[in-house]
Amino acid sequence: MKQAILLISETGLPIARIISKELNNAPIYTQKEIAGCRTISSYTAFVKEHFQELEALVHVGALGICVRHIAPCITSKYRDPAVVNVDSTGRFVIPVLSGHVGGANDLSRQIASAIGGEAVVTTQSDNTGLWPLDTLGKQFGWQTSMKHSEMNRCIYLFVEKHSTALLLDVRDRGTEYLERTLPEHVQVFYRFEDICLSDFELLITVSPYIYETTLPTVAYRPQVLHLGVGCRKNAEPEGVDVYIKNVLEQHHLSPLSVTSISTIELKKDEPLLPVLQKVFPGSLLHVYTAAELEGIEVPNPSGKVFDTTGVYGVAESVAVKASGYGRLVLEKHKGALREGSDFTFAVALDAQASRQGHIEIVGAGPGDPDLISVRGRHFLEKADLILYAGSLVPRELTFCAKDGAVIRSSASLTLEEQFALMKDFYDRGLLVVRLHTGDPCIYGAIEEQMNYFDRYHMNYHITPGISSFQAAAAELRSQFTIPERVQTIILTRGEGRTPMPEKEKLHLLARSQSTMCIYLSAAIVEKVQEELLQCYPPTTPVAACYKLTWKDQRIYRGELKDLARLVKDNNLTLTTLLVVGDAIDNREGLSRLYSHEFKHLFRP
Repeated sequence: MKQAILLISETGLPIARIISKELNNAPIYTQKEIAGCRTISSYTAFVKEHFQELEALVHVGALGICVRHIAPCITSKYRDPAVVNVDSTGRFVIPVLSGHVGGANDLSRQIASAIGGEAVVTTQSDNTGLWPLDTLGKQFGWQTSMKHSEMNRCIYLFVEKHSTALLLDVRDRGTEYLERTLPEHVQVFYRFEDICLSDFELLITVSPYIYETTLPTVAYRPQVLHLGVGCRKNAEPEGVDVYIKNVLEQHHLSPLSVTSISTIELKKDEPLLPVLQKVFPGSLLHVYTAAELEGIEVPNPSGKVFDTTGVYGVAESVAVKASGYGRLVLEKHKGALREGSDFTFAVALDAQASRQGHIEIVGAGPGDPDLISVRGRHFLEKADLILYAGSLVPRELTFCAKDGAVIRSSASLTLEEQFALMKDFYDRGLLVVRLHTGDPCIYGAIEEQMNYFDRYHMNYHITPGISSFQAAAAELRSQFTIPERVQTIILTRGEGRTPMPEKEKLHLLARSQSTMCIYLSAAIVEKVQEELLQCYPPTTPVAACYKLTWKDQRIYRGELKDLARLVKDNNLTLTTLLVVGDAIDNREGLSRLYSHEFKHLFRP
């Protein structure tokens, strides 16, 4: 039992039942015999017996009764369950216990939205929009070794808006959030050396590095360090874990930030590896072949190691490989706690986390600026260079760029010029957004760009976007997968100047009579129609969708036998998606998804 609802007054039964459904059918307990509820002899005895087993307890009734039920059981906000009280009319939803750490504040908001009530949250940081320091690390996967008393002191300083320095010397999803939501009393820094500590009363760091300071400090440890390991055959593992942790700390690196352990295939069965995985919980194990490590330059090469393993340095090369070619923050360190048990290790910082140049390939969506993802918009807002596909992406998407950002269309640039421009900004440690139409991984022409980035070990990432086939389904008001009619969507293109693989010819794909979305084929529509007619009936519904979601969007419906005429008569060009299949405008029959036999899909 993880969640329970205590119903004190039968008046609150309708409210309790709604809450139960919202909480994945959490059981309702009451002292009266009521259909659908579980009968108990005593509320007080029930709470005493199950309090520490629960994750959440919802009390439907008077707040005073709730307090009397839980008071004898309260121990600590770090161990107690979330307790929420809802009055029997459903007007007020009050988090009573473990608001932040236990999640009662969020649970109250969830319940209030389900029953149309008001969540009465009194936690200061929630009501002022400040970061919840005690749960922030958990939200973004950061570790911390702070004692509760130390954290509480820092929370007090923070919510009382004492001057706070925020150090972000790495970056990830969490640091991007902090930069976007920076409170007025917080000043952000990217190097510890730039902070005048005497100007501040509190320090918050998101860093794998250990800094010495007398300021009250909240130190979050992001998972960004990659530990590479090599050792002699059957090296005795006892004590090695403690030794490595001590060396990391001596070099001001937090062991809490280790996210992976790596070695070469020759060493994959060494007893040292499982020991290290226990010491660094949650760390992934990467094993690389010598071929995978070929070409990685290491600062401490060894010919002897090369003769044995085929690489010039196991620990350094695997650490660099696991980090995505990040920077070594601890070069090869040798250890030998007993004779014949030599080992080496090195640590690299994840390339994605390094505050260096970065390229984000962003899916712009089908055209409407409002259909870009929130993450994509955030990248556009802080980019130093936006290079967008001018003939396919509306310039309006770039209007959110910050002052001083360089915005260029790639339409007039050769591939070499595009690379040179992006690399110039990247080498200066700046943020580049390469903005592609739709989802960049679907006919986005990004493979050659990624090959270039890989060749120069450049740090990049892809933010997906809404594809035009999804926009087509929405604009056509059609479900492209219909039970017992069609369960497959095929995304493809016709064969023009670029040949299609032999097994992917249109007439072969058409055999399934799936919903087919055909890109980049308006210019060869006669050939497309001819191939499709080999398998689809002539009366199969079709739609020619031009500039989906743009201001000048046009959609033409018809039958397959008239597809070529639809396209030609309306002068439809490159930005046209052709959709074929019985799913278009289909309203026949009812989905079985909501029938009794499918109810299990909605249960945890």
